[in-house]
Amino acid sequence: MRLYIAGPMSGLPDFNYPAFHAAEAQLKAAGYDTLNPATNGEQDSWEDYMRAAIAQVIQADGIAYLPGSYGSRGARIELRLAEELGMKSAPLDSWII
Repeated sequence: MRLYIAGPMSGLPDFNYPAFHAAEAQLKAAGYDTLNPATNGEQDSWEDYMRAAIAQVIQADGIAYLPGSYGSRGARIELRLAEELGMKSAPLDSWII
């Protein structure tokens, strides 16, 4: 199963990349393939970051979301898209057994 990692980035130190990379390591250790927006490279604008992220979301089978996701405009868009596409989305911890 391929999981996209959603979570807040804007306004956080290092864009919260350490949390995304830690989540990716945990999910891979649990046997999942991952799509990590923190690996998309530098973009010119928030909209460009979202375009890159959405391209990943539509390749996923589900979404593992980080704490604070519902306070993030971008993560809410990703989660709503996943819902509309019929994907399961759940907090990171619920994917790790």
